[in-house]
Amino acid sequence: MLEKYFKLSEHGTTVKQEVIAGVTTFLAMAYILAVNPSILGAVMDPNGVFVATALASALATFLMAFMANYPIALSAGLGLNAYFAYTVCLGELADVEDPFRIALTAVLCEGIIFIVISVFKFREQIINSIPQNLKLGISVGIGLFVAFIGMQGANIIVNDDATLVALGDFGSADVALALIGLIIIAVLAHYKVTGAVLIGIIVTWVLGMIAQSTGWYAGNCFPDFSQGIQLGGIVNTAFKFNFEWVGSHFISFIAIVFSFLFVDLFDTVGTVVGVADKAGLLDKDGKLPRVGKVFMSDAIGTTVGACLGTSTITSFVESSAGVAAGGRTGLASVVTGLLFLVSLVLSPIFLAIPSFATAPALIYVGMLMASSAKRIEFDGDMADTLGAYLAMVMMPISYSIATGIMFAVMAWVILKVFEGKTKDIHPVMWVVFALFALRILALVTHFQ
Repeated sequence: MLEKYFKLSEHGTTVKQEVIAGVTTFLAMAYILAVNPSILGAVMDPNGVFVATALASALATFLMAFMANYPIALSAGLGLNAYFAYTVCLGELADVEDPFRIALTAVLCEGIIFIVISVFKFREQIINSIPQNLKLGISVGIGLFVAFIGMQGANIIVNDDATLVALGDFGSADVALALIGLIIIAVLAHYKVTGAVLIGIIVTWVLGMIAQSTGWYAGNCFPDFSQGIQLGGIVNTAFKFNFEWVGSHFISFIAIVFSFLFVDLFDTVGTVVGVADKAGLLDKDGKLPRVGKVFMSDAIGTTVGACLGTSTITSFVESSAGVAAGGRTGLASVVTGLLFLVSLVLSPIFLAIPSFATAPALIYVGMLMASSAKRIEFDGDMADTLGAYLAMVMMPISYSIATGIMFAVMAWVILKVFEGKTKDIHPVMWVVFALFALRILALVTHFQ
């Protein structure tokens, strides 16, 4: 049955090979089960976020397996969860009660929009309208932003009244252990150890337990099994939408939705194409067969994830680890999805992992995302150059992915107009420009 459904022989693979690939992918990306509750836990119930993340990841990965038959796994996207928690909830909506409900509503709307444009095949057209330099600049900016959040979570970087930021206390356990964890991940990655990020988190966490036992670390690193498997938190996150606020703040809400939409668009495409290329799944024209089903898996996963209580679900680049292990079909994704379900019984363990142990993962993944900078063309068109540059620097400095995208798009369109190259501006980019112009107008009105 497996042979008939997944066409294993046609793809030159076996059941054993696919199982190994599925396990490899899970080990490479399982860190998200600790990182996502850590990030979204700043504004939501971490327990509920953990359950929502595991369930939404399993569902979306199963959809990828059975609809598209690709060895690609999905989960809550890094960068998008940071934007959800720190920019939207703790920033733009800091004065609103339960801001996470508005953010979840935005993710729900993003997912529904993606379902619609995936059905009508608009998603590829939108991707093609975004200049390559801007895509790369945004990827770099998100990487720097994610790394910055990791450093703050471990107190490597702290607030300072004089310079806004400063180095933390290097004699403290959280700073020292986070830096040790980062070195561990880097060494393991150098030797191409499967699951290097997850292993780094676990080793750092164990060191934290030792530090706590000796009195060096004052927090609590030990899991609490007294209450059994902790799945009840889902009631605090599932279907917690706020449509009433949307009606009275429509322009601001649209800007939030669009920021989620914009980042998820090319994040998914870039990841899927990259993984598919490594697996030899692209056709002779460099296109991905069944790409519509790939997008639909992502869109449904995001919609269901919002209903359960987590940020945007997207394809994970760590799927390439499974591909390197021989994964070629959706059977590998089935295995990965099953392991996400199994992880539910380990909730006390994942929820006990402290932020200093997940910080190395954020810093390391941020580095991988920032590597896109080497592909940015800095000697070409000034609009492309400045747009990419502003995306890179404004995200971490303004502590907002949306602001970085806004500066990049606005600068790019304005410079194209002054260069007399309006033909280069796709209609979609004009729409994006108009939306961000409205957002700026709303910000100006808000501060007056």
